[in-house]
Amino acid sequence: MTDSLESPLTALQQAIEEGRAKIGVIGLGYVGLPLIRAFVQAGFDTLGFDVDPAKVERLRAGESYIGHIPSEWIAQCVGRGKFSPTTDMRRLAEADALLICVPTPLSDSRDPDLQYIEATTRQIAAVLRPGQLIVLESTTYPGTTRDVMLPILAAGGLEVGEDFFLAFSPEREDPGNPDYSADRIPKVVGGIEPNSLRLADQLYRRAVAAVVPVSSCEVAEACKILENTYRSINIAMVNELKMLFDRLGIDVWEVIEAAKSKPFGFQAFYPGPGLGGHCIPIDPFYLSWIARKHGMPTRFIELAGEINTSMPQYVVRKVIDALNDSARPLRGSKVCLLGVAYKKNVDDPRESPSFVLMELLRAGGAVLSYNDPHVPKLPRMRHHDVPELSSVVLSAEFLASQDCVLIATDHSAYDYDFIVRHARIVVDTRDATRKVTEGRERIYKA
Repeated sequence: MTDSLESPLTALQQAIEEGRAKIGVIGLGYVGLPLIRAFVQAGFDTLGFDVDPAKVERLRAGESYIGHIPSEWIAQCVGRGKFSPTTDMRRLAEADALLICVPTPLSDSRDPDLQYIEATTRQIAAVLRPGQLIVLESTTYPGTTRDVMLPILAAGGLEVGEDFFLAFSPEREDPGNPDYSADRIPKVVGGIEPNSLRLADQLYRRAVAAVVPVSSCEVAEACKILENTYRSINIAMVNELKMLFDRLGIDVWEVIEAAKSKPFGFQAFYPGPGLGGHCIPIDPFYLSWIARKHGMPTRFIELAGEINTSMPQYVVRKVIDALNDSARPLRGSKVCLLGVAYKKNVDDPRESPSFVLMELLRAGGAVLSYNDPHVPKLPRMRHHDVPELSSVVLSAEFLASQDCVLIATDHSAYDYDFIVRHARIVVDTRDATRKVTEGRERIYKA
């Protein structure tokens, strides 16, 4: 904690500079835990807060629940006192900087659901003291930090910019990416006012490769939504082209590879069975929501959302067509889905289109199974009715017993030659079987 004899600003600046500042991270998921690691590596002591007692107990026992964060590292940091996981929100007062990494889902009507941000802010406000920096990292619409968080924090009488400090810095975590861990990704930072920006800039520079300061929280908030809206729209375009080219008898994957040969003016995006992850399926709707509040249509965003959310239905139609070619109906057919993580080589199932595929296949009467080397048991999901299934072993006998194998996530661990050799039908949504030569007559692109 900072020295009360100095001004809150000066004391916190000094604590950060000397590495004495204690860093608190709220939300120990796929964003929060890598952030803890970045600050521990930079020499800071950290507090980790989460409302899930099971998560906290696993961390205290030195056990990681995220594939790319080793349990050995967790055990070492907890044992040395560099990382203290807790559910006790009264300890928020111990931290000099509090970084908020809580979920920002959409409601059933696709409106922003800020309940986790608001609840966390109220918990901080209850123990807020002079000399604390609060940074929101959760993706949200422009204006959230100023209009939602600031009034709650300031209600106790402390002055922002003098007593406490408030900023926004969007998370840019890419789970499973070996080239860009949290400490190697530039951080965009916007402050409520200049002192808040100065402190947040100083703090992150100690832990990450580069900091990009911007003029306001609103610019930083809009930056993250722009990044993911850009991706959503371009993915929707190639998804639409995939359906068109399929009708024309053209392989969209070959088209993309050919277009990639142009050294300028083209960036490759790839089709799939739908959007997954905690960002791209959600963030653009935050932007369209704020646009509606200001009386403006966002036709690109809405159209992209319609196309991307329709892809699971397209894939299931391809499964039905493939089964029909073998005189089998979907009802009663055994379908094994490969991959429930939202992208290859990670254990993150958030917003994975695989769960929509499962719901559609089960509704059509399919007998469902799945394999995912990174997800041994299907987790409960907020918006999906998930069956109680565990990952099956992909033996030759099992593959031969299935009427259809559906590749939803193209994990590198899969032996696609083996899968195609022994499966009756393979429906490939990721072009994972492009190098398979034997048995190509059993492969259907979707």
